[in-house]
Amino acid sequence: MLLSTKSLGALRLRTKQQVGSAFCLASGRRRAEVSLVGGCAAGLGNLGRMHWSACYHHHHHPQHASSRAWRCRAAVAEATTEAGVVSGSGHGSKAEQPAVWKAPLDFKFIRDNVEEVESNCRDRNNPADPRLVAELYAKYLQRNQELAELQQARNANAKKLKGKMSKEERDVLIGDGKSLKEQIAALEGTVEEVQMELQREGQKIPNMTHPDVPVGGEECSTVLETVGSRPEFGFKARDHLELGESLDLIDFESAASVTGSKFYYLRNEAALLELALVNYSMGKAVARGFVPMITPDLVRTEVLEKCGFQPRAENTQNYGVRDSDLCLTGTAEIPLGGSVMNSLLEEDSLPLKMAGFGRCFRTEAGAAGSASKGLYRVHQFSKVEMFVVCTPEQSDQLHQELIDIEVEMFKELGLHFKVMDMASHDLGAPAYRKFDVEAWMPGMERYGEISSASNCTDYQARRLSIRYRPGAKPGQKKPKNVFVHTLNATACAVPRMIVAILENFQQEDGSVLIPEVLQPYMGGVKKIQAREAPSE
Repeated sequence: MLLSTKSLGALRLRTKQQVGSAFCLASGRRRAEVSLVGGCAAGLGNLGRMHWSACYHHHHHPQHASSRAWRCRAAVAEATTEAGVVSGSGHGSKAEQPAVWKAPLDFKFIRDNVEEVESNCRDRNNPADPRLVAELYAKYLQRNQELAELQQARNANAKKLKGKMSKEERDVLIGDGKSLKEQIAALEGTVEEVQMELQREGQKIPNMTHPDVPVGGEECSTVLETVGSRPEFGFKARDHLELGESLDLIDFESAASVTGSKFYYLRNEAALLELALVNYSMGKAVARGFVPMITPDLVRTEVLEKCGFQPRAENTQNYGVRDSDLCLTGTAEIPLGGSVMNSLLEEDSLPLKMAGFGRCFRTEAGAAGSASKGLYRVHQFSKVEMFVVCTPEQSDQLHQELIDIEVEMFKELGLHFKVMDMASHDLGAPAYRKFDVEAWMPGMERYGEISSASNCTDYQARRLSIRYRPGAKPGQKKPKNVFVHTLNATACAVPRMIVAILENFQQEDGSVLIPEVLQPYMGGVKKIQAREAPSE
């Protein structure tokens, strides 16, 4: 059952108490309306105190929907420089550098474990430079200490001026005070410049990696589970494009004239199938205690960066909006994460589970070949995304729950698929570990990714400033606030699910059967058949 409007309102009020977002100073920069955004990718890294679980829990532990899950008494997070935005020098001139927001990254961890962090970057094929970050951190601490000493000297000088003394002695102290003031001002500028460079380089460092993740390219990924078997046809299987054309379901030609290549119209039963898939997958998520949400399609560039995406990168997958600091979102994960940005949550309100329906927009820069054929890789599509905010102790278990939900759905849909533990080169910067589901697509004669589930530990939480207040134990001091862990998983990426359904349930006469679990959402349609030609 869906939560009531009153319950959802209470959730929103309790979980989203924000101090306001840090607006990007570069909001007036020139940007192409639907083209790549230039500059450095400021949001590529985190290295917090990562989750070092040596073993993985391969058991199903469902979280039931309950009032406890949503008793989220969020408090307003204190406004600090962590939410601020600065701009300054980097690899080029100051004027060329994008804005830099400050995040409480664990620079001490990087400095104390620099070899381990370097090895992690190599394993993930990531060009970040942890040793440079460690050097910058040491320089920042040194300059900050020098600044503190000068400020102490200034205070001591001011204290002396309050006493009785000769004019000559007072003039000397006044001169010393002016000199100290000038030195402090100059050093404050140096500290700020070092801090900006430290942030810029630190944000490039990816998350640490789960010890069980295979090292290498996608071909090194491990198969965790295989479900079902390939369908056997007594005829040559067609691909979804042939089926879509013969059954009048997909129209790329009209969309190309209206919008451009890799856009499409869904027609007739295909349009109903999208709605059926969205309702089915949303219903499955809600039954597991996820709050249903419909998310904005536009988000601030800063929020994209804090979630680990690269709107300013040369080959960005994000579309920007001209004369605006907004981007079209590539996944509902971004606005879902942003909905609890700058929050302080209570421990007993966690895990916080959301299921967002949104439209996704991706440039698919560099995508080509048969792997991007038809609906498999497009510029715009609908998706239901699951997003979880939890404690560090809960995240491994919840990661397993997310993949369990996906496996359950795809079994019910009757697909043949395999669950993959993805290798290190395939992990995006935020992911500590990622499971992909790849379904067999007979017409394309290969497996294709239809879903993924990622544990991002505290990578996004540090950037989005999402903490929780641990419960105090009797007789112990009140514990410090802790960064949450975030996870995301695809409940349903509509176009790829349509590809899988059309190709796996095609019949010799060219018709396509609708999976039984979707039929209640299809208005009674059980089979897609060719339409009779109109009589003359």
